[in-house]
Amino acid sequence: MAGTTLERGAADIFDRLGIGDLAEGACGKRWIPCSGPELAAISPRDERLLGRVKTATAAEYEQVIANSQEVFTRWRLCPAPIRGQIVRAIGEELRKHKDSLGALVTLENGKILAEGKGEVQEMIDIADFAVGLSRQLYGLAMHSERPRHRMYEQWHPLGLVGVISAFNFPVAVWSWNALIAAVCGDCVVWKPSPKTPLTAIAVQKICQSVLREHGWEGVFSLVIGSEDEIGERLIADRRVPLISATGSTRMGYRVGEVVAKRMGRTLLELGGNNGVIVMEDANQELALRGILFGAVGTAGQRCTTIRRLFVQRAIAAGFQEKLAAAYRQIPIGDPMDNATLVGPLIDAAAIEAMDRALQTAAEQGGTVVYGGGRIENRPGFYVRPAMVKAKHDMPIVRRETFAPILYFIEFDTLDEVIGWHNEVPQGLSSAIFTNNLIAAETFLSARGSDCGIANVNIGTSGAEIGGAFGGEKETGGGREAGSDAWKAYMRRQTVTVNWSPELPLAQGISFDLKPEP
Repeated sequence: MAGTTLERGAADIFDRLGIGDLAEGACGKRWIPCSGPELAAISPRDERLLGRVKTATAAEYEQVIANSQEVFTRWRLCPAPIRGQIVRAIGEELRKHKDSLGALVTLENGKILAEGKGEVQEMIDIADFAVGLSRQLYGLAMHSERPRHRMYEQWHPLGLVGVISAFNFPVAVWSWNALIAAVCGDCVVWKPSPKTPLTAIAVQKICQSVLREHGWEGVFSLVIGSEDEIGERLIADRRVPLISATGSTRMGYRVGEVVAKRMGRTLLELGGNNGVIVMEDANQELALRGILFGAVGTAGQRCTTIRRLFVQRAIAAGFQEKLAAAYRQIPIGDPMDNATLVGPLIDAAAIEAMDRALQTAAEQGGTVVYGGGRIENRPGFYVRPAMVKAKHDMPIVRRETFAPILYFIEFDTLDEVIGWHNEVPQGLSSAIFTNNLIAAETFLSARGSDCGIANVNIGTSGAEIGGAFGGEKETGGGREAGSDAWKAYMRRQTVTVNWSPELPLAQGISFDLKPEP
């Protein structure tokens, strides 16, 4: 089997995972030899080549979709609790490989090892959640206004679900979609980020081994390819009723437009220009810890990263000094080293984007309080997280830069700062630090945060899988993971059963034929 070649490091992890060192760029019921252009996987840790992957062509994409369609005709009829047991087995297999798979995430993505392992744990957690959900795909029973009629709703599998994932969470966000969709009776076609193909291959191989054991190969499929060759084809494909896409707002506009034209469904998780408010009565030590992780965790490459920090004027100067001191103590370096808290950005383009944003901020009146700039004394894409004293209405502040830049903004009143907080086009995650009940409840009220996630006395990152994850406005409106997010992967059907010999109509309408005279 040929198509992917691995270099030392990645090959060692694949061996530890027990899944071999070769794989193809597309997989349905079987691995398909691919003939598209070769894709190089580069580690942001040291800029070394991890492997090369042959990408899929249009013809190979068609094979995967045809395989998925055939499997879906059978999978949708498998009882949901049985589907849940198979997902349970997938979760157990991921649990066995947590350390090795977490190391692969770190090697290919650059997030620190604790976060790499945490991402795999998130997959395990969502598997556990999905198992329970497989016995709780409830519909409602309603009272009919017509005598001897029964009315209720039921939920059926939707079909094929296309999942487009981003580099920053190369496997966890796929699992939010795939494992929930699987217990709902759907088949999943996954297009991973071209920046993190090896973790996708590893997860596909682990899941495929479990599915094969249970006779269900093809429930999950993988297609690695370019945006033009595979991405555009997937979002325009009428055979795929739901596209779940995670990425930039620019990408989301394109996906939304194309899918809407064919009357398909989208589940979009896009940009998040997340804000945190610190009131003068807040527990400052608690706020400092929460803000530090939220602003620099994953090197600022989370959709929930804190981008804007609003601090009440009475405490702003002192809080800025404490936060700058904390920034100076951050260990930046090799993400495989357990002592490191901040690893590299994903690539050189990300560093360039950060540099441009800092230059623009300075031109618009901002002042760099700490950080910025590439760390030049080592290979890899390392930068110093930056804090910029800014004004809320600077254009650069309203635009998300996917890098560790924190805009520090002073405010006077809660009403004022809620308006500033909500004025950006994104609406994912938000938080307030306060010990004042009225301030907290105001922030959580209808005139408070306009985001999909609102927190009190914790940061914006680290959402638990039990709650629905997603945001409003240009964040896309999608919801994934917990609560009733499963409904996105199913189709609702309202059912009425007449168990009488009569045929009454609703709303008291009479439509009886009169006998002929």
